[in-house]
Amino acid sequence: MSEDFGPTFITVTDEDGNEIVLEFVDALEYNGQMYQAFFPAETEDEEDSDDEDTGLVILKVIHEDGEDLLSTLDSDEELDAVYDLFIESLFSDEEEDE
Repeated sequence: MSEDFGPTFITVTDEDGNEIVLEFVDALEYNGQMYQAFFPAETEDEEDSDDEDTGLVILKVIHEDGEDLLSTLDSDEELDAVYDLFIESLFSDEEEDE
């Protein structure tokens, strides 16, 4: 994904009805399933917040009724495997830039 036009942001709604703005980081395929990684976007209200849940957010892409929807992962094992792939990908990109 080209960053010529700046970062890509999406807004998702959690199970409690709270809207969360996420910044797209990367996408990859694992075992035939597409996954996307995001970082929570900082808002002015949250700049001084020490929230522990500000790490990498991984969602899988599900095709339903001709639309692409984002969903949480089904298991901790799936999350761990995909997280490791994203971290490897992100850090390999940094090493190539040096």
